[in-house]
Amino acid sequence: MARFDCGDGRSVYYEHHRGTGTPVVLIHGWAMSGRIWASTVEALKADGHAVIVIDHRGCGQSDRDFADMSVGAIAADVAAIVAQETTMPVVLNGWSLGGAVAAQAAHLLGDQAAGLVLTCGASPRFTRSDDFPHGGDPDGLAATAAALAADRAGFFHGLAQGICVREVSAPTIEWMWAAFIDSGPGVIDSLVDLGNVDQCDLLAQLDAPVLSIVGGADPILDPEVGKAAASIARNGTLAVIDNCGHAPFIEDAPAYLAALRHFLASL
Repeated sequence: MARFDCGDGRSVYYEHHRGTGTPVVLIHGWAMSGRIWASTVEALKADGHAVIVIDHRGCGQSDRDFADMSVGAIAADVAAIVAQETTMPVVLNGWSLGGAVAAQAAHLLGDQAAGLVLTCGASPRFTRSDDFPHGGDPDGLAATAAALAADRAGFFHGLAQGICVREVSAPTIEWMWAAFIDSGPGVIDSLVDLGNVDQCDLLAQLDAPVLSIVGGADPILDPEVGKAAASIARNGTLAVIDNCGHAPFIEDAPAYLAALRHFLASL
């Protein structure tokens, strides 16, 4: 475990699990923690991969009081940590909001990005626009911010209960809730910024292969977003896990790992 100095006395937490295989960088979703990847980390380590797990600004064990909580700032942290920790080409894997972070970090890393995995990733867009018909209602972000301000604990508990469509254990839901509730007060700024992020051109220009893993019944992110990502990317591949919600690495780990391993082996 280590900390990366972001300047202005603030730092983010990360872990670098050593291995001889291609390093995989795991980037969690909005208001979450890198600990959500625990089972994926163990599987990748068992396969021999090095694994870097990063807590976003304001999340997990990172500092809570960043002035800049934007997707771009988080991506810059990821790219800087990768450049500091290894000279090897890496695969960036981002879940949900972390997908947009991973895509931007891949752009920043250039040739060092060997591949990009979007796990129910909020890329190329999280919300609909005039030229992108998929995603959520842009006005919904204001309602989310209001609900979070009115009852933070209740809002996050409802979110934890709604992520998965397949049956998961009560402790799993409480584990996710604990991670959500532990996030800092500024995380809503990251979500609001995500509503303005458009990565259509970025994905189209990215040289690295892209795997978009989609939960076919995702209740949080329109599955069409992930399908569009695979189509827009210059070298994109789509993997749909049927009857699965927003967390395929929890809901159907065997299917998720099979798709991820196949992609890693193809690089």
